[in-house]
Amino acid sequence: MYHTWMRYFTPSPVHHRLGLVCLGVGLQHGTLPAVGPRTLDHHVAVVIHAGSGWYATPDGARHPVTAPALLWLTPGTPHHYGADPDSGWDESFVDFTGPAATTYTELGYIEPAPGRPLVPLADTAAARAAISRIARAARRGNPLLEVETSAAVHELLVALRRARADTDVDGAPVLQALARDAFLPLSVAEHAARHGMSPAELRTAVRRGAGCSPKDYLLGIRLGRAKELLAATELPVAAVARRVGYDDPAYFSRLFTRRVGTAPVHFRRQQGRAVPGGWSTRIPDPDNPPLVSGTG
Repeated sequence: MYHTWMRYFTPSPVHHRLGLVCLGVGLQHGTLPAVGPRTLDHHVAVVIHAGSGWYATPDGARHPVTAPALLWLTPGTPHHYGADPDSGWDESFVDFTGPAATTYTELGYIEPAPGRPLVPLADTAAARAAISRIARAARRGNPLLEVETSAAVHELLVALRRARADTDVDGAPVLQALARDAFLPLSVAEHAARHGMSPAELRTAVRRGAGCSPKDYLLGIRLGRAKELLAATELPVAAVARRVGYDDPAYFSRLFTRRVGTAPVHFRRQQGRAVPGGWSTRIPDPDNPPLVSGTG
C-alpha cells in the first residue's frame, strides 16, 4: 500500500533565464513501486526521509539505500531504484533543470562524484522544508509559481549540501583553518605546508569542501574584508592591502580591480561611510535584529 501526490510544471522560456526552474514535485510514502530502468533529460533530487530500499547501477548491481539519504538522478544517466517491498519508505522528489545546474554540479552540490548517485544525509529537515515550499506554491492558479519554485530549488540544493553526512556542516577543519589564517601573507604552498599537506592535497580538500580552488577561497575572504575596511574606515589603500595579506599595494589594487570590477579608491567613493563607534563583527540575530526604538 502506498500514497502519492505530485504536480508537474512547464515554465516559460523567460523563467528558464532564472537559472534553475522546477519541473515537478512529489511527496510519497509506503511500499512504492520501483522506478525504471529509465533515463531522463533533467535532474531529480529524490530525498528518502525514512525507511529503506535499493538502487541499481547501470551494470545491474543493486545497492542498499537507508534513510536519511539522497538519490541524484542526472540527465542522460540510466537509473533504477525502489523502496523495500515489505517496509517501504517516505520519499520526496523535485525535478529541475536550467543552466545553473552545471555550475552547481561543478561546485559539488549535485552528484558529489560521477557515478555516485547515493549521498548519505545527516537529516532531511531543511530539505523537507524547501520541498514543502514548492508543494505549497504548486496550488492551481498561483501567478508566482515559477519564481517561487525556482527560489525553493536553489534553497533545496543548499540544504542538501549542508545535510550531507560525509562533510562537516560548518566546513572541513582545513577550511576553517584557512579562513582563520586568510589574512596572513602566505602562498597556497605555504598554507599547505602549515597543515602538513602538499599543494595538490590542499586543492583536493578545498574543492571538495568549498567547490573552488584554495586561491579563490582565500581571495573571496580577503576581498570581502578589504571591502569592509574600504567602506567603514579611512585607512589608506596600502594599509588595507597589508591588513588582508598583501605586502604589495599595487598588486592588491590590480587584483581588486580585476575581480571586483572597480578600483579600491572608486569602491570607497561609492560605498564609504563613517561608522561612529566602529564596525561590528558580530552577526545580528535574525530573530531579534537591532531596532531603532521610537521616542514618542
